[in-house]
Amino acid sequence: MSTDFSIKPAGAPVATPIVQPISKAAEQAVATELPPSQTVTAADPGPAVRYNSNVVSRSLSNQVVIDREAAAVVYQVVDNRTSQVVKQFPEEAVLRRRAYFNTLDLTKAAPTRMRATDRSA
Repeated sequence: MSTDFSIKPAGAPVATPIVQPISKAAEQAVATELPPSQTVTAADPGPAVRYNSNVVSRSLSNQVVIDREAAAVVYQVVDNRTSQVVKQFPEEAVLRRRAYFNTLDLTKAAPTRMRATDRSA
């Protein structure tokens, strides 16, 4: 007995058309004909704009920064001409939030003074 086998479909697949019911508003609609001065036509798209990736890639650089307060690695795309950050992950708000919560965790972990219930060894 053979271990390989193939299953062949019995017939060609048939696409079943989906019939949408026509609403009463569409059945009772009146055809609208406007004068040419009131019609709307598509605007001319204008000339095609080419994207030159060489110019963009030369003006941008990637940086990796370690934010100690947030305890996170930050990936940045920086514009070389202006030295401004174009993109950053994680965002600045996320880093501020992480730094805030890290500060809260540190203050809870280390009490500033001993309490009456604390025992020294």
